Amino acid sequence: PDLLPACNGEITTISFLQDVVDILLQYVVKSFDRSTKVIDFHYPNELLQEYNWELADQPQTLEEILLNCRTTLKYAIKTGHPRYFNQLSTGLDMVGLAADWLTSAANTNMFTYEIAPVFVLLEYVTLRKMREMVGWPGGCGDGIFSPGGAISNMYAMLIARFKMFPEVKEKGMAAIPRLVAFTSEHSHFSVKKGAAALGIGTDSVILIRCDERGKMIPSDLERRIVEAKQKGFVPFLVSATAGTTVYGAFDPLIAIADICKKYKIWMHVDGAWGGGLLMSRKHKWKLNGIERANSVTWNPHKMMGVPLQCSALLVREEGLMQSCNQMHASYLFQQDKHYDLSYDTGDKALQCGRHVDVFKLWLMWRAKGTTGFEAHIDKCLELAEYLYNKIKNREGYEMVFDGKPQHTNVCFWYIPPSLRGVEDSEERTSRLNKVAPVIKARMMEYGTTMVSYQPLGDKVNFFRMVISNPAATHQDIDFLIDEIERLGQDL
Repeated sequence: PDLLPACNGEITTISFLQDVVDILLQYVVKSFDRSTKVIDFHYPNELLQEYNWELADQPQTLEEILLNCRTTLKYAIKTGHPRYFNQLSTGLDMVGLAADWLTSAANTNMFTYEIAPVFVLLEYVTLRKMREMVGWPGGCGDGIFSPGGAISNMYAMLIARFKMFPEVKEKGMAAIPRLVAFTSEHSHFSVKKGAAALGIGTDSVILIRCDERGKMIPSDLERRIVEAKQKGFVPFLVSATAGTTVYGAFDPLIAIADICKKYKIWMHVDGAWGGGLLMSRKHKWKLNGIERANSVTWNPHKMMGVPLQCSALLVREEGLMQSCNQMHASYLFQQDKHYDLSYDTGDKALQCGRHVDVFKLWLMWRAKGTTGFEAHIDKCLELAEYLYNKIKNREGYEMVFDGKPQHTNVCFWYIPPSLRGVEDSEERTSRLNKVAPVIKARMMEYGTTMVSYQPLGDKVNFFRMVISNPAATHQDIDFLIDEIERLGQDL
């Protein structure tokens, strides 16, 4: 009750917020301190019982509120820690953090120029720059920041369907033929999830075979398209992946673009993870052909280290998003306003309320320049190659696929001493399957580092190491290898 807007609340407010900032600054400094744990792990029931998290009728004191802040951060995962390798989004950028604080203080909504003037213009400028980097002439086209790659991919599916059958907007799925989409067997689950949400159905997403490196096989794509057409289905979308989640594979975009052109199918590129490589002169060849796509997903909150969440959908044809999604709500998008209505971008989004995600990216881009992002990306790829070179012939390691990684994904099995030299058998496979989960559990209990594992196809649990944190160094990679060996010696 003593905080603003209370009468004479300025002094209390400022001292409270300064206390909060102190807590945050201590946490930030700790995040980069290698002697601190990445995680102070407790099982869910322990954490629930150790503190009182329940909501009450009576207010708590500000002292207690500050304590709540400290406790929350005490058990938070330090995603900025140089040894946190668990997700595709890692690191903690100071300028991005400052931008996020500013965005929260401004607390506005992205639907109209009327209430978000600067942010709407920055979104316009930033999306145009991103489209330029994709290779569309003059950065032409459209786009939007959405709540993550899964929603960006769903937008692409929604717009592709509308482009082919505009009547679906009013009449629904009953009015149009049975649609099918195509994506690789290694693609992100969001493609199927989007099809389920849009009423297209997961059975209508046809998974195309990948080669041993995880890239879509174009001849299989063409065969499945022809097959679907013979059955009377209408192919409407191919979603190619630039940087798959597990292997970090880049689908052959030029060959896929040729097939999409031949059969008149919308080509989407899910570059949520690999899109950042467009920033690097050394690595952007891996996305050759992306300029032929109709739409592209690109998540700056992954490889580029922008704070969550920051995901862009870019569309080559201007005006399509608007006609697909607009509802002309007259209490938001009045047609008789006194400024250029093209800046009221809210009607092309699926959301009404939309968080300001652009400012973090824009401010970081100003602070780093394109060359700063390039240096960060080149460094992360170099670290991945360092890890690969270090373990490819090391005793106790087996690579999941041959050859150096195309992205920062390095996939490998750790073979504990008890399994080395053991004949390949069902028993060996089932024992190997248990190794990564046990090492991961021990990592979390010790709190020293975090790295992801998973099975894939016929391959049992293996580690998937990814690097997107600019704070990571060669020493952190060495540490990870030593830690895996320390924690897995006895298995």
